[in-house]
Amino acid sequence: MTTIAVLGNGRVGGSLATAFIRAGHEVTVAGRAPGAAADAARTAQIVINATPGDSSLDRLVALREELRGKILVDVSNATVDGPDGLPADLIYPGSSLAEQLQEALPETRVVKTLNTMLFPVMTAPAALAQAPDAFLSGEDPHAKQTVRELLISLGWRTEWITDLGGIQTARATEAAILFVPHVIRSSGFAPFAISIAR
Repeated sequence: MTTIAVLGNGRVGGSLATAFIRAGHEVTVAGRAPGAAADAARTAQIVINATPGDSSLDRLVALREELRGKILVDVSNATVDGPDGLPADLIYPGSSLAEQLQEALPETRVVKTLNTMLFPVMTAPAALAQAPDAFLSGEDPHAKQTVRELLISLGWRTEWITDLGGIQTARATEAAILFVPHVIRSSGFAPFAISIAR
């Protein structure tokens, strides 16, 4: 059992929290109450960033002490939304939210994952007709192995998880969010994930 703090209680955070609890982990969800995020992060082994990507950096830098030595799993994408509320551009072109977090929080082990799919797939990957991929980006091999095991507890099969390398590889997966609005406009809001055909 792993102690997990989920920061963000929207659709993504709520879905992940429910799935982690179902998988047997001890989970705290931090809402917007003052001090809730700090309290949750302080007692957790792993912290999940499911906060809106456009404000994640400021929120998490404020938790520098609570996140020291922790694994921070970043599932958010930092985007500028278009008029229809769907992602229209990247906030950190030439970089990524994950890289910004790792630079700002050098004593925290940041791992980027689960950001190349609609949120229902994060916790039910086997529900798709074709096998999805979950990508890992991060500097710490042990942290990435821990996150790999966490994903397996959610139903991800080992062969569906690809370690892309260092944290700079997150800029590629974060850029994939720009596919999402076009797919949704074309096919509707049905669960999908970006995967590599082999």
